[in-house]
Amino acid sequence: MKLIFAGTPEFAVPALAALIAAGHEIVLVLTKPDRPAGRGMKLKASPVKELALQHGIPLYQPETLKTEQSQAPLAAVQADAMIVAAYGLILPQAVLDLPRHGCLNIHASLLPRWRGAAPIQRAILAGDAETGVTIMQVVLALDAGAMLRKAALPISEHDTAQSLHDGLAALGGRLMVETLADLETIVPQAQDEALVTYAEKLRKEEAPLDWHKTADELARQVRAFNPFPVAQTMFKGEIWRVWMAYAVAGSATPGVAMDTTQGIVVGCGKGTLRITELQKAGGKRLPVRDFLAGNPVKPGEHFA
Repeated sequence: MKLIFAGTPEFAVPALAALIAAGHEIVLVLTKPDRPAGRGMKLKASPVKELALQHGIPLYQPETLKTEQSQAPLAAVQADAMIVAAYGLILPQAVLDLPRHGCLNIHASLLPRWRGAAPIQRAILAGDAETGVTIMQVVLALDAGAMLRKAALPISEHDTAQSLHDGLAALGGRLMVETLADLETIVPQAQDEALVTYAEKLRKEEAPLDWHKTADELARQVRAFNPFPVAQTMFKGEIWRVWMAYAVAGSATPGVAMDTTQGIVVGCGKGTLRITELQKAGGKRLPVRDFLAGNPVKPGEHFA
C-alpha cells in the first residue's frame, strides 16, 4: 500500500520498521518538530525521524495540521491509508478523510479499556493480568474509533512500564502489518462504551510511596513508574528513588525496615515490600547490594 506514517517517539519505531520490511510504500513520514534536549539544549530529531532519514523517506514536521496549507502535503501524496502511532498532534477531520482507507491507529491497550495517555502504566497499576494492542480507526473522539484487530500480552510481576512498552511496540508493528494485509475483508467492530476506562497522564505527584497501602499496590506502583516518574520514598530526610520492588509475604509496621539481607524489606499496610534497585538524588541507579554498601539501612529504621 501507499502509506503515510505519523509517529514520534520510540514506541512508533518498530511499526515504521515493520511496514518498510513488509514492502509498503511509505510516501511521507509525519513526526513532531525537533525539540531542544540534553544539557546543551540542542535540537534533537525524534526516533521516528531518525529511522525515516536512514531509509530516505520524505519527512514533514508541521507544528499543526489544522490549516488547509498544513494539510496540503498530505493531500498531494494521495495515500491509501495513514498509520498513526503515538504521533502527538491532533488530526482534524479533514486529515482523517484524506486517505482512501482513512487513518489507522496503534493503541497500547485492549480497547475499550484504557483509552488515553498512559494505558501501559495504568494497566500495571490496576493489577491487570494482561494488556495488548488494538488497531483502530481514528476518529475525533479520544481513542473511540472502531476496532480492526487486537492482540494480548500478559503482564508479569517482573514487567515494568518500560518492558511492556517495548513488547507492545513490537507487537503493534506486527499487528499493523497483519491488519493491512486483511484490510479489505476486516469488519470494523464498535467499542462497547459501557466498558470504557480512561488512562490519565502520569503526574510526578503520584511518585511517593504510601507505606500504608498494600505491598501488592506498592510493587505495581514501582513497576508502573519505571522509567517515569519513578517511585520514591524518604529516608533520613533524603529522597530515594525506587526502581524495582516485589511484594513478599510477611508483616511489619508500615514504613519500617525489617531485613536488608535479600533487598530492603519494608512493612506495608498489608504484606511487605522487597526493594531491589534504588537511586539517591544525584547518584546512579544501583542494585540494592551495591546501594547499601554506601547507604546502610538497619532493621527498625523508618521510611516515610
